[in-house]
Amino acid sequence: MGQNSVRGEGTRKSVPRARELGWDDDLYGAGEATGAGGEAPEEAEAPSGPTRAERRRGGGKGGGKGPGGRAAARQRAKKTGKRKVLRWTAITLALLILGTAGAGYLYYEHLNGNIRGGSRAGGDSGVKKAAPNALGDTPLNILLIGSDSRNDEKNIALGGGRDDKGRKPLADVQMLLHVSADRKNASVVSIPRDTVVHIPECKGEDGKPPYPATDTRPINESLQRGGPGCTLTTWESLTGVYIDHWIMVDFAGVVAMADEVGGVPVCVKSGVDDHPTKAQPGGSHLKLPEGTHEVKGVQALQWLRTRHAFGSDQNRAKAQHMYMNGMVAKLQKQNAWTDTGRLMGLAETATDALQVSDEIKSVKGLFDLSMQLKNVKLDRLTTANIPTAEYPPDRNWNILVKSSADKMFSMLRNDIAFDKNGTPADAKPKPSKKPKATAEAPGSLAVTVVNGTGSDAEPAAEGRARTITEILQGKGFTQAVSSKEGGNRPDTVVTYPKAAGDQGKANAQSVAKVLGLPDSAVRADPKAEGLTLVVGADWREGTVYKKPAAEAGDIPDGAQVIRGDEKDCMEIFDPYKWDGKS
Repeated sequence: MGQNSVRGEGTRKSVPRARELGWDDDLYGAGEATGAGGEAPEEAEAPSGPTRAERRRGGGKGGGKGPGGRAAARQRAKKTGKRKVLRWTAITLALLILGTAGAGYLYYEHLNGNIRGGSRAGGDSGVKKAAPNALGDTPLNILLIGSDSRNDEKNIALGGGRDDKGRKPLADVQMLLHVSADRKNASVVSIPRDTVVHIPECKGEDGKPPYPATDTRPINESLQRGGPGCTLTTWESLTGVYIDHWIMVDFAGVVAMADEVGGVPVCVKSGVDDHPTKAQPGGSHLKLPEGTHEVKGVQALQWLRTRHAFGSDQNRAKAQHMYMNGMVAKLQKQNAWTDTGRLMGLAETATDALQVSDEIKSVKGLFDLSMQLKNVKLDRLTTANIPTAEYPPDRNWNILVKSSADKMFSMLRNDIAFDKNGTPADAKPKPSKKPKATAEAPGSLAVTVVNGTGSDAEPAAEGRARTITEILQGKGFTQAVSSKEGGNRPDTVVTYPKAAGDQGKANAQSVAKVLGLPDSAVRADPKAEGLTLVVGADWREGTVYKKPAAEAGDIPDGAQVIRGDEKDCMEIFDPYKWDGKS
């Protein structure tokens, strides 16, 4: 490579430096090639001629000072020159290899040093990772967060609001990326930033007291109550989906990534000028004529922040999905996962632009993560919004439409594709492996039943734990008891102590089976003290569990679904339409 790629290190000297150390033309002389860089094969290829002893004696073929001797001298000079060229090639290659290896290591460490990290979770949601399918695979879930931080000059310049410098940032954008266990399809769901949800208790920073749980604040404030780990815990509590990692980007990061890919394609049905008005001060200042455009730099940030011209927070989320689909399409077109040059550029920009959860806080971690996404085709990438309604106490805020949210969260938990392009096998969760042990007699198993049917939208169904306990007792689980404790859990699960191993799993599956619960409802819990059945919000009534009906692509109305390979254009709210002239 010949140069040190680490920024600020300048050019790595090679041949000139070798001269300073005495690596010049006379280093090996004009004699035999020996030692490092010696060309033994050249000696073997040399034409038969007088040996040194013969030359000293003046004998041998071509000896003497006649024409034959001059020819031999020319031959020897030609050979010596060839050997010198090859020696220099070998030396140069050695230097290049050493230089590249050294620069590569330094560059790798440089990239690692760029990456900022933080704890994966900010609290305890009680949600466990999904059970693996028959092939041992599990879905991958990543929470994508857009921060409105103004805590440095670059972000103040891009986002405005100098008075907000030092304020804890809000989670302006939140998307959950779900990649199926077979890595063939991906679904992205968004919740608008001003949606009021249950935010659980989260750890305080630097040893400070924890932030108490709340049910009356919008989800974007979760970032202020313990950082991105708290936002992740909030999503887990809300959806019942275990989230493997979070990735966060600020204003400057958005601009840098858009520039790195060379712009992201977006489309508007009419010209747009998102300017301040008397009714709506502020605005993103996005200004685009009708049609498709590749936005980058500040314009990319304006697109992602536009709300007034698009009409609502829901529509803004739709525009963000368009942007995301456009970026994925651009990366695939650039062969970003296989082109070394593109990977280097993306690595430099991404490691500087992104903050990630600690378990992927390395170049290797991010590279391995990206490899999980490379096989998802655009027609299997689906984005959607969770439908919302007006929050009664404050019309500027939203609440989730419970029926729609429950259905979409259930699809995520059960790894059901948001699109209809897969095979039937893609749309159904695969059974987990059968345990190696045999379940013990039902009457010997102590089962605690907990009522977890409450949710943000409604209280727990009264007497639910007692009802299910009586059902279990009637089926032979005579030691089943109902707990007076309750809680909110979206899905029904049977947990067992992780230390109980295969025997614990077999016992838990026997409980699940008599109630009609799927194998995926059985979870190992390191904190569990015994068999526990938590009756979730998906089973508020009835004596036999009925799995929520959901098929691939069966998305509720109002979710604003966009498929990755579909071209769509944003509608523009009338006050912000632009004729492209003024």
